[in-house]
Amino acid sequence: MEPQAAARSVFYVSDGTGITAETLGHSLLTQFEGVRFKQARIPFVDTPEKAHAVIRRIEDAGRSDGARPIVFTTLVNPELAQMVHAADALCLSFIETFVAPMEAELGVQSTHTVGRSHGSIDTSDYKNRIEAINYTLAHDDGVTDRDLETADVILVGVSRCGKTPTSLYLAMQFGLKAANFPLIPEDFDRGRLPGSLEKHRGKLFGLTIQPERLAQIREERRPNSRYASLENCRNEVREAEKMMKREGIRWLDSSTKSIEEISTTVMQEVRLDNRVF
Repeated sequence: MEPQAAARSVFYVSDGTGITAETLGHSLLTQFEGVRFKQARIPFVDTPEKAHAVIRRIEDAGRSDGARPIVFTTLVNPELAQMVHAADALCLSFIETFVAPMEAELGVQSTHTVGRSHGSIDTSDYKNRIEAINYTLAHDDGVTDRDLETADVILVGVSRCGKTPTSLYLAMQFGLKAANFPLIPEDFDRGRLPGSLEKHRGKLFGLTIQPERLAQIREERRPNSRYASLENCRNEVREAEKMMKREGIRWLDSSTKSIEEISTTVMQEVRLDNRVF
């Protein structure tokens, strides 16, 4: 058996939160199977002193790993970007990659100003997003059926199949009011959807999951319980899928899908993709 190769250090460096650099960089790393990465996000690198500290950290990691680190940056300040890119590492700048071609195409120089993306958000859109988050938190797991007429989408499915994280992602990223309701054994016994959902069929979207994966998730929450048993999970998933088919509810298996993939599918199926901002 061959020894496993050491993990390669990867840094996401930004004068903002670093979330953009991490998101884009991670998407690139997933294209390289079999390579192990140690990843770290370094936000708010907005002074020369912080840039020097980042360089030391990058180069220390390279000496420890015995390989050059990979650095993804979204540093807007040209001076700080030049400093960090002088480190002994593979440095990839998303700003340089995309801004220069856009300047040439638009015939306009970019401002090279930190935080412009936040400042450019329309205040009404920002307010809508906050309202959507509050709405989604208040309508999690069937806590209330009030104001469902104002929901953009209502997710249904068995407990622990991914309804809550998907709802919150839709609210935080896209400003969508997403309620979610669990399908429980009492619903299966009645052979009907919860009554409050009947008049909102057009907003319903179902999530299902492989019973083995569901049992694994539930076991972490309630070990050695009937709730987590594979037999019970198989029964609940089977009954939930039968109900969704019978009621004509569109649904998706969440077992191997990321939250981003699930959310994109929900938006397309419920025709909410034009709401993205």
